[in-house]
Order: sequence, then C-alpha cells, then structure tokens
Amino acid sequence: MQNYILDYSKSGKQPNIRELTLLNGISYPDDEELIMLILGKGTKNNPIESLAEKVTKTINSSNEEELIPNLKKINGMGESRALIIAAALELGRRRRGILRSSINAPKDVIPFLQHYTLMPTEHFITVTVNGAKEILSTRVVSVGTINKALIHPREVFANAVSEYASGIICCHNHPCGQCYPSNADIDSTKVLQKAAKILGIVFMDHIIITKEDYFSFLEHGML
Repeated sequence: MQNYILDYSKSGKQPNIRELTLLNGISYPDDEELIMLILGKGTKNNPIESLAEKVTKTINSSNEEELIPNLKKINGMGESRALIIAAALELGRRRRGILRSSINAPKDVIPFLQHYTLMPTEHFITVTVNGAKEILSTRVVSVGTINKALIHPREVFANAVSEYASGIICCHNHPCGQCYPSNADIDSTKVLQKAAKILGIVFMDHIIITKEDYFSFLEHGML
C-alpha cells in the first residue's frame, strides 16, 4: 500500500495517529501507537502517549495469567481498559493461529517471537510443544538488562511440566544486535539440556534472535 504524506504546512496542524493510519493502513502504527488507537485517550495525569508506553512495556513483560492484574496497576487503566487490551491481544492471537502451529524447524518459531527483537533489554522466552510439535504456549521467563537475562531451570520448565509438554524451545533476544552465543549462553544451554533430560522433556533448541538474524544451537550442532 502506498504511503501518503500529509501537508500541514499551511494550517500548522500536526497529523495524529488516526489520520496517518487511515491513510497508510493498519500496518502503519508501531506497537505503542496501536495501543493509543485501542484506548482512544489518556487521563489528566497520564497522557495517551505515556499510557501507551507503559501498557506496551507491561504487555512485553507479562504472561497471560498476570497480564490483566499488571495492566490494572497502571494509573489510568482500570479493569475495563485492561480487559479491552487483553481482549485485543487474545483476538490477535487467535487470528494469527499461534496455538497448534507446528514447529518442524527453528525458523518456524521465529515469526511468533520476532517482536521481542524490538525490546531494549534481554527477554528469555520458552515455547512449549506437544507430541505433534504443535505450540502449546509461549511465555516470558525472565526480563533482564541490555545484555543479560537471569534464568533458573525451575522457572524455565515450570510451565512445560504443568502443561505436560513433550518438548521445549528456549529463546532470547540480543538487543546489541550480535547474533551469536556468549559463553554464558552456551553454559546455560548445557544446564537446561541436562534438566530437560531429567524431566523427560525434549530440549528442542535454544534460539538467539536479533532484528536481522537468528542463531540456532540445533542448526549449529551445539545440542
């Protein structure tokens, strides 16, 4: 779709995100701007831009069962708005068909995790699958600093055990943009592999993702 440029030089009026989206299509806004469109307006003490930023950060660091409670903690949200955001995410998830999507190669999981490459800090995520290699869930296990996300096997495998998952894929982003494992990444992968074997869960892969590329431990013969 062609992008349009609005000329406000005469009126002095600046285009808002609704006008730009109507002209350029729904794929035009970034994540925070999509939240602005969903919520419509902010509050006296929390303008819509600030509110959208806080909501986006909360979404990126919350798992499904804690999302609504965490959203309600934001000044200017409340129960109704938290439900609106959660409902929009659930609708998108259903339409995208993430659940029951089959993972037959490392690249198959990348589209479901690509948005984490936009995060300024490391996020460690797990993807659990059933015996048919269909996705059961994706969860944020840990949010760290710009170059480190602290993890423990207990947190990594807790959801996989409760779901009776057959396999697990671990993934984390590298905000620095360098798509290769550090010594810490290699060491932690070995620990997670051993834990998975004890639990009887297949450790399918550990994937590092950046905006431009990905690194698969499986594809590089490191599992």
